[in-house]
Amino acid sequence: MRQAVQPARTCYTTHPCTRPASAEPAHLDINKVVMMSDFIDRRVTRRRFATAASGALMTSLFSTACSALSKSGPGSDGRLGSRPRSGVTTSVQSGALGLATGRDATLQLPSNPPAGPLPLLLMLHGATQSGATMLRRVGAAADEAGIAVLAPDSRGGTWDAIRGEFGEDVTFIDRALEHVFSRVAVDPARVIVGGFSDGATYALSLGLANGDLFPRVAAFSPGFVITAAVHGHPHFFVSHGTSDPILPIDQCSRVIVPRLRSMGYDVTFREFEGRHELPADVAREGMHWMVAAAR
Repeated sequence: MRQAVQPARTCYTTHPCTRPASAEPAHLDINKVVMMSDFIDRRVTRRRFATAASGALMTSLFSTACSALSKSGPGSDGRLGSRPRSGVTTSVQSGALGLATGRDATLQLPSNPPAGPLPLLLMLHGATQSGATMLRRVGAAADEAGIAVLAPDSRGGTWDAIRGEFGEDVTFIDRALEHVFSRVAVDPARVIVGGFSDGATYALSLGLANGDLFPRVAAFSPGFVITAAVHGHPHFFVSHGTSDPILPIDQCSRVIVPRLRSMGYDVTFREFEGRHELPADVAREGMHWMVAAAR
């Protein structure tokens, strides 16, 4: 049974998983790494969140619920304002959007598009990578499934809220989505956010904060979930390698998935024999889940 959640001022959080010191990525702030057994979110403490949740929410919302952090500025709450439009005829081709110099966003349209509005996947890359890198990972699987892919670049070395607060990345993603929604016929029932590694963490977090935009969320090897108010009730696809040395499955997806399920979310969980990677067969499985889930 789905547990009641008050989205207006309630936020969820879980903890970054504990990584072996030898595998510690350079971008990770060690002060934000917390053992799951601690049941304390030091990220919340350091940002002076005020706890304001009942005991029931404390156990259901990733062990910690809190009042929303007072923020200001576009995108600071993780919310996206752009939405698919009706009556749009696809009028662009695959390629860079030209929204920024240097780090931009890339759109890939299916080579054999299905009839009617297209599914659209907002696909987020891992740390130090780019949208082009992400398309090399999933482009063939997405094309096979008939899915358009929007692959933006983070403004910095990784997504903003991985290291700090939601902000300029959310603003840029919203701008890129608005650009695509005004030029591509997109099916509102099949708008998906997905990502790999840091991008998977960001996708989970944006997906929960924007479940009214993203009915489907795909997280390939995620690490944790970032605090934000929840909206909507999306479905999830999560994959993780059982021998991942960077984001160990026991401290990451095997914690995230049960807690999502305890909140009443539908989660398809795909474990595979592998490391910190996105195998081609898992990418294909995820893409077909995205297309089939809304039928």
